Amino acid sequence: MSKPKSLYITTTLPYVNSDPHIGFALEIIQADAIARHNRLMGREVFFSTGTDEHGQKIAQKADESGKSRQEYVDHYAGEFKKLSGVLDLSIDNFIRTTDKAHEDAAQHIWQLCDKAGDIYKKKYKGLYCVGCEAYLKDTDMVDGKCPNHPNTDPQEIEEENYFFKLSNYQQYLEDYLAQDGVILPEWRRKEAIKFVQDGLEDFSISRDTTRMDWGIPVPGDSEHVMYVWFDALTNYVSTLGWPSDDDGYFDKFWVNGDTLQTAGKDQVRFQSIMWQAMLKSAGLPATGRVLYHGFINSGGQKMSKSIGNVISPYEMVEKYGTEATRYILLRHVHTFDDSDVTWERMDEWYTANLVNGLGNLVARVMKMAESHLGEPIARPEADSFDTEYLEALDSYNIQKACDFIWKKVGELDERIASEQPFKVIKEDEQKGREMISELVHDLYIIGRMLYPILPEANKTIKAAVLANKKPENMFGRLE
Repeated sequence: MSKPKSLYITTTLPYVNSDPHIGFALEIIQADAIARHNRLMGREVFFSTGTDEHGQKIAQKADESGKSRQEYVDHYAGEFKKLSGVLDLSIDNFIRTTDKAHEDAAQHIWQLCDKAGDIYKKKYKGLYCVGCEAYLKDTDMVDGKCPNHPNTDPQEIEEENYFFKLSNYQQYLEDYLAQDGVILPEWRRKEAIKFVQDGLEDFSISRDTTRMDWGIPVPGDSEHVMYVWFDALTNYVSTLGWPSDDDGYFDKFWVNGDTLQTAGKDQVRFQSIMWQAMLKSAGLPATGRVLYHGFINSGGQKMSKSIGNVISPYEMVEKYGTEATRYILLRHVHTFDDSDVTWERMDEWYTANLVNGLGNLVARVMKMAESHLGEPIARPEADSFDTEYLEALDSYNIQKACDFIWKKVGELDERIASEQPFKVIKEDEQKGREMISELVHDLYIIGRMLYPILPEANKTIKAAVLANKKPENMFGRLE
């Protein structure tokens, strides 16, 4: 049997102008679940995340805070890096766009695109959204505003910048996007195709240092720094050691492996159009697939500090714990589309499906085993997983995989209620022990399926079964 191809998976890089929010927590936990599943299937995986630390918004926020730009980004990069431990993430690298190696890579990809004839300088006048750090076309706006930042008026700016010839890649991008599976879900691929077919415009890739000086210097021109998106997108290859590739990671994971980027639905233009054109211009292979998730709203409204409905992943972990936070975001937030989350709903999901669901099931089964079996069951064979479960995870439908697991939890609960082994064993000890052994075996299989979703629950169930001992309560009741 041939060895499976390696897998490279990465999140987008969150912009470090504020604390981590639940939307990015969703993205990074989804990526972690995919990474864990593929490792379990025998694949070599490289899982990357990090922080995007240049640009106008960060410069403004740093200046307002009275800190130096580097002090400011160091603080927030630390807040995002802490997520790795808080959310139990299995990341292989955390890259910062202020890292010297990344800066060198960004300048190198600029030089390659310039050598290909895709960079030129011109004067430009247009409407600029500071929130997106991008110029807007008339077709981008809704009621004269950026749809992603409707509370901020776009600024009219005229300046001389470097531009990337995105228009050179019209046909290339149409051919790239025509491939099934390069974007999931399918409706995002159609969205990208329409964007390209409507006509591509070259985009600005630098800023004059008299207006914005917090960025990577443009090679050969000290009066310009790179546009933050051109800089940040390069992280997807710089995190692998490109261009030097001393460790061979770029060749192993990007050139010869499968590549998967995860991103929010507002990133289609950047990840599947601009970045793919940059890669082509630099002579590098395209991304194999980009997985887009929706937004998380709360109480029917977009999360906003002014409304006061923002949910922090740190607050979730403080209230429910790491495992429950992973469960809520992976099962009760749609993998591909928008979802609505409130504290009240999360309380219900936690109590019904973890306290009274999984946690109660483990306690009931293992209490019967500890009382009546005398010794652990034979260690279950590492049988292949159920097809429905595997197909869900292999197609990145994590919510569907979670639903399958909790269907099995429900079925085991129903068997206990209908077969009543705790009564049978009093009348027929042999039959009762066999029934309990079967329940323990099936609980172990549930535990195996939980590994990508709830890695600690996986360990707890496995240890309980192999020790034939009821564990401590896995999920405490809310006060």
